Amino acid sequence: MIRTRMICIGVLAAACTVPAMAGTPSFSAGANYSTGKYGTTTTTSIWSVPFTFGYDTGSWHFKLTVPYIRITGTGDVVPGVGKVKNTNPLGLGLGRNPLFGGGQPTGQTTTTSTTASGLGDVVAQASYTLFYDTTERFGMDLGTRIKFGTADANKGLGTGQNDYGLNLDAYKGIGNWTLFGGVGYTRYGSSQYIKLKNGANANAGFSYKVDDGNSVGAYYYYRERIATTGYAQSEVSAFWNHNLGNTLRFQAYALTGFTHGSPDWGGGASLRWSF
Repeated sequence: MIRTRMICIGVLAAACTVPAMAGTPSFSAGANYSTGKYGTTTTTSIWSVPFTFGYDTGSWHFKLTVPYIRITGTGDVVPGVGKVKNTNPLGLGLGRNPLFGGGQPTGQTTTTSTTASGLGDVVAQASYTLFYDTTERFGMDLGTRIKFGTADANKGLGTGQNDYGLNLDAYKGIGNWTLFGGVGYTRYGSSQYIKLKNGANANAGFSYKVDDGNSVGAYYYYRERIATTGYAQSEVSAFWNHNLGNTLRFQAYALTGFTHGSPDWGGGASLRWSF
């Protein structure tokens, strides 16, 4: 799913990371879409428009992502999580209060699909290049991620809680190929309405440099089940990176899921400016 996770673009960046000699700020904007039933009887569709501010200096890499999201569903699928048991009486589509112009009396539920939009969960990331061998073209990054619960839980846009993650990524260049992979662990925040447990994740993939301006690749992502009523995530994404000069880069991707924890399909694109 687009967690407002917006695909693991961070993984793709890590695959080509070289420590910056001087401070390099960047800004990116994009659009992502995913759709699926997530093990329910109703299709949930999610749009995400993320704005990301980055800064690289030496072996440190920082990102702050502020997304706008729009979700159409019944409230039992939460962006970045998947299928949950959402007992929030004001939750999207739960029909327990007349939010969004209607609803059932308190205590009655409905599976009517409803649309809500607004600020998503703000995400702060920091990673450190533990080492990078320019001769062997092999490196490892250690990163941390904090998802702030800024999305409105009463609209079904998020859990309203903070999540804290740690990940380790490795990458190796072989000719025009770059192999990469990583593992991570996240402490998910629970509320009185949505109960989650901590979970591990892993990814593995490759990229291929077609020429000086283009690269393509694919990767697999897995996350174990974090909700008792949910499912593990398992999906494959294919991507294309295109350099538009020295400071502008275009990225596009498409994904498909293999379990109820992932969307049936999704895709998106972004532009990144380096200054």
